[in-house]
Amino acid sequence: MTVHEATTGYETWLAGFGPIDAADLAYKHARMADAADPFPFFRGTYYRWAQHWPKVCADLATAPAVLAVGDLHVENFGTWRDGDGRLCWGVNDFDEADDLPYAHDLVRLAASVLFARKTETAGGLTLVKFRPTCETILAGYAAALDAGGDPFVLEERHAGLRAMAMSADRDPVAFWKKLTKVLADPPAEPPAAARAALTAGLPSPDLTPEFRRRPRVGVGSLGKARYVALAQWGGGWVAREAKAVAPPATAWAAGDARPSRAGAAVAGAKRCPDPFYRPGPAWVARRLAPRCSRVELDQLGTVTDVTELLRSMGAETANVHLGSPTAAAVRADLAGRPADWLADAAKAMEDAVTADWAAWRAG
Repeated sequence: MTVHEATTGYETWLAGFGPIDAADLAYKHARMADAADPFPFFRGTYYRWAQHWPKVCADLATAPAVLAVGDLHVENFGTWRDGDGRLCWGVNDFDEADDLPYAHDLVRLAASVLFARKTETAGGLTLVKFRPTCETILAGYAAALDAGGDPFVLEERHAGLRAMAMSADRDPVAFWKKLTKVLADPPAEPPAAARAALTAGLPSPDLTPEFRRRPRVGVGSLGKARYVALAQWGGGWVAREAKAVAPPATAWAAGDARPSRAGAAVAGAKRCPDPFYRPGPAWVARRLAPRCSRVELDQLGTVTDVTELLRSMGAETANVHLGSPTAAAVRADLAGRPADWLADAAKAMEDAVTADWAAWRAG
């Protein structure tokens, strides 16, 4: 199967679970064809990764299974406020969560570094060579496994992550100016279930929010319906987003339609939960706010920043995997892996994705 056939097959399958935004899908296809930047292609074709993985990494496909993130990459981490108002950091998208070998998430994360390093916004990712990068990810992963979890609360600890999270690029004035631009678009009429998901998390039942589509957000989920609710409350803006839920792409690759596992993955993870992240059977809702969003890679300015971030990403991956009762088996398997297994597997997957990228552009 070619990458074009896989894309058509996956998108046809995806349309069976809800309406597809054709304009967003066309935008996604164009981004995937960027001849100067392969990272959008990598992020936008997780369904193709799901086809390559069991063949390219056959020696890892039988590793102990966990409830994994699935589509894990360096831009799938951000911040939120927990129930006590503390600033937390970790994985912020579980759309593709599924039962997978623990090595799958680690290889996907490491491979994403290879692609992210080729972008203009790579920040300091290019300051650390790739094999030391993989060693740092694995060191963080193993340490969090041994500790039984290491939740990232950016208060007294994790000064480097806290500095990135509080950077000027996440200034509230700039954030709300950018987000409220959608109010210039025509009003949207979300489906009843989406409207309920949007309004359930608002701070007051008396609010009358404005509903809009939220186009051109993300990469992998482009094409799925996405709405935002905006309202003024207590002297400032509040916002909620609802995105359509579908089974993970690994279900498509396996030829079935098992339901989304996002809710179970979030519930089991060893971290301080985001009280506004609410995965449902048809829609996943979350709060949008200046400190509840992705941390950009261009904030990485030094080797110390990069090393801390990579180690933290490895540890957070373990935090998610520790929601599965297989931690002992994972530790034993990890200890028995040869040196450089992660770098070798990530580079092999990079080759497969890069070949598809070339074929996509040629087509």
